[in-house]
Amino acid sequence: MLAAAVGQVIAVLTVLSLSPLLRGVIENLKAKVQSRRGASPLQPYYDLAKLLGKERSRTPHQSALSAVAPYVVFATPIAFAMLIPVLTAAPLSWAFMADMVGSGFVIGIGGFFTNLAAMDSGSPYGGLGSSRSRFVSSLAEPTFIVVFFAVGFISGGTVPFVVNDALFTSSAQIVPSHALIAAAFLMVILAEAGRLPIDNPNSSQELSMIESSRLYEFSGPDLALFEWGGFMKLFVLLIVWLNVLVLPLGLADAINVPAFLVAIATLIGKMLAASILLVGIESALAKIRIMRVPEYLGGSFVLAFLGLTLYAVGR
Repeated sequence: MLAAAVGQVIAVLTVLSLSPLLRGVIENLKAKVQSRRGASPLQPYYDLAKLLGKERSRTPHQSALSAVAPYVVFATPIAFAMLIPVLTAAPLSWAFMADMVGSGFVIGIGGFFTNLAAMDSGSPYGGLGSSRSRFVSSLAEPTFIVVFFAVGFISGGTVPFVVNDALFTSSAQIVPSHALIAAAFLMVILAEAGRLPIDNPNSSQELSMIESSRLYEFSGPDLALFEWGGFMKLFVLLIVWLNVLVLPLGLADAINVPAFLVAIATLIGKMLAASILLVGIESALAKIRIMRVPEYLGGSFVLAFLGLTLYAVGR
């Protein structure tokens, strides 16, 4: 029990410490692709440290909700990380507290509180960003539901650790249905994390942002918690995609120092590969208008449904 608790703490600390690095590597690689020098991959750490050292400022219209929301947004990816195989193949202390559907609700709480805080600020930009965020999320939910149903149907379980074990102790990982489900899940991750199809996390232009506009009225430690929570959200969603659906190789089979060091090194390598993939997608595809979002997320739904259908027919 103590070993499992220690492993859980190490997994959470890994998410906390490496998630800003993932964001920094993505932005640095994107700059290189665009023939720019770009900021250091460590820049997010400097930004967070600077924000944590500043003073909070809130508008007169904000209620107590805006004071609570940053902590909720920061905590939800940490809770989510306790439910998924971050470093170990074997379940840890809280692994069976929720299945994939329950885990989805946990990670969704952060977005819900971000939208509430954005509207609570009284800023028109906050209302604009939260409205667009709800629009994208409402279109992504059907794909999530079909992916969860398909994964449960194929693996015979919905707990992430059980799914991981079932998918990769059989031939499921090489069949087209599995590939289609993984592709659909990646498309939804890109939309939910603000990487595609219309949002530009680096932009402050009204027509091309969702995440930035929701955080306009926050500063100092509050903004740092929002930003750090966003870094961790992308990180843990990619962990689910990599360690559950795509490539679980390198997960620790035992709770000891050598196994965890190998697992952390493997996770860093997989995240680097995922960063290159994300940069390639963002650089190769032009941004689309917000009214084209249903087509993009509709495509992800079709892929997930087709994967489920192919598996059912194949049986």
